[in-house]
Amino acid sequence: MLNISLDEEAEKYLVEILSQERTSSNELIKKLLRNHLQSFPAKKSVLERMGGVPQHLLCVGNLSERDTRREIIAARIRASHQRET
Repeated sequence: MLNISLDEEAEKYLVEILSQERTSSNELIKKLLRNHLQSFPAKKSVLERMGGVPQHLLCVGNLSERDTRREIIAARIRASHQRET
């Protein structure tokens, strides 16, 4: 539970809003906090902050297999060396 102290002006605002909304102060505070929280932009995931999922990794088949990853890496290294010569 949270206890807060309001100055006279804030208390007048609260009483006025409560009379118009016809709700309890607990429900009003919850509603205001929920609305305020929803106004913040959603946090980006790590991948989104880094520019998204790398598309060049998705064009290759089953990268969960170690042998497949080794073969792909070896092929890219060979191709890179052939271009250099």
